[in-house]
Amino acid sequence: MKFSGLQKTSLVDYPDKMSSVLFTPGCDLRCPFCHNWRIVVNPQPPFLHELTALRILESRKKYVDAVVVTGGEPTIHKEVPSFLRKLKEKGFSVKFDTNGLNPRVLEECLPYVDYVALDVKTSLEKYHLLGAKDTIGFLQTIEMLKTGKVDYEFRTTVVPGLVNVEDVPKIGELARGAKAFALQQFVPGDTLDKSFSALKPYSSQVIAGFGETIKKFTENVALRI
Repeated sequence: MKFSGLQKTSLVDYPDKMSSVLFTPGCDLRCPFCHNWRIVVNPQPPFLHELTALRILESRKKYVDAVVVTGGEPTIHKEVPSFLRKLKEKGFSVKFDTNGLNPRVLEECLPYVDYVALDVKTSLEKYHLLGAKDTIGFLQTIEMLKTGKVDYEFRTTVVPGLVNVEDVPKIGELARGAKAFALQQFVPGDTLDKSFSALKPYSSQVIAGFGETIKKFTENVALRI
C-alpha cells in the first residue's frame, strides 16, 4: 500500500477527534470540482509506503489516536482492507472516506473501520458528469451503511451546476433514514476543471434552505459552511 501524502494533524476530518490523514493515489471518478486532482489524474512519486506511514503514525500516537484514510478513492486499492486492519491492530480509531462505487471492497474494510463518510455527489442522473459508468454499486453501498453496524455519515458538497435546487430532494431520497447527513460548502480554487476554479459558491442562506429540504428525509443534518 502506498500513499500520495500524510497530513499529520487535522481537527476537521474526523468528527470530535484529532486525526492524521492519509491520501491514497488515483480515483475512479473525475469530479470537475476536485481539489486533489493531481493525485487523482497522474499520481507522482515520491510515494509514502505503508511501513513508513505506520511508523510516523505510531510516533505521533500520544498526540493523535485517529486516522482518516481518504483520496483519491481508497477502494480502488486491493490492499486497503489489510492496511486498515493494521491500523486497528495498533489501536487507532479509523475513519474511511469513499465515493461508494466499490461496495465489495468497502465491505471488506468495514470490520476495521469506526466511521465511514460516503460522498453523495449529486442526484443519480448526474453521476455520468463525474465519470461514473453506473450507480449500481453506489446504491448497494448506501443500503450497506444504512443496515450495518458501522457509524457513518452521508455528505454532499453543494457545487452550483452539479447540485441545484431540483437535485436536493433527490439526494434526500437517497439518504432517507440515514443516521447523519452533512452539506458542505464548495470552495473554488485549484480544481480539476478550471471552469470551476472561479465558480461562485452558494450563499449560506441557500445552503440552509437545502438543509431544510434534507431534513424531510433524515433529521440529523449538519451544515459545514
